[in-house]
Amino acid sequence: MTTGVRRRMGVDERRQQLIGVALDLFSRRAPDEVSIDEIASAAGISRPLVYHYFPGKLSLYEAALKRASEDLANRFAEPHEGPLGARLLRVMHRFFDFVDEHGPGFSALMRGGPAGGSSTTNALVDSVRQAAYDQILSHLRVEDPPARLELVVRSWISLAESTALIWLDGRRIPRAELEIQLVHDFAALTAVSAAHDEEMGALLRHMLRDEPADGPFGTLMNRLLALAF
Repeated sequence: MTTGVRRRMGVDERRQQLIGVALDLFSRRAPDEVSIDEIASAAGISRPLVYHYFPGKLSLYEAALKRASEDLANRFAEPHEGPLGARLLRVMHRFFDFVDEHGPGFSALMRGGPAGGSSTTNALVDSVRQAAYDQILSHLRVEDPPARLELVVRSWISLAESTALIWLDGRRIPRAELEIQLVHDFAALTAVSAAHDEEMGALLRHMLRDEPADGPFGTLMNRLLALAF
């Protein structure tokens, strides 16, 4: 008969374990509903030991949000290969994977955390938005975006956030439909802006040039034409 021996963790390893445990709990319930006692129990350590590694629940919460925000930001990374519509659809699929896996935690992250959020949590939210913004511009191959393009991209990112938050409240629309709808929304926002600005018109033509008829953008155009006639 053998007996298990609990391995002593180093400081960083223990901190990473606690962050992982907290993130898992925050993914299933609102952070305000998770206690330090629950985190300690799930980690297999005492409550005082949690405070040895983190001075309070807020600092542990912020560390967990930092890991979650880095994960979410990475979901917007996509190889620059193939039609833009298909690329955006893959990004939206990974984005909703995250939302699906981390419902309460995602809501907390996007709303800035408990009581409106600390400066740290607000900065994490901004970093996710900026990462998404930079990724979209890189796919459009634009380094110095004009004001209208910045408005389109940032508005679309805000729309994706609010759509995901509304979807979490009941999940009344199939997520696959929302993923394709958000890709269509990006094209629609760009098209409306293009109607007012020739530079955006050139960008829209470039976006659509290599899009297949059965791709997300081609499908949208066909549906709009069917509605018009």
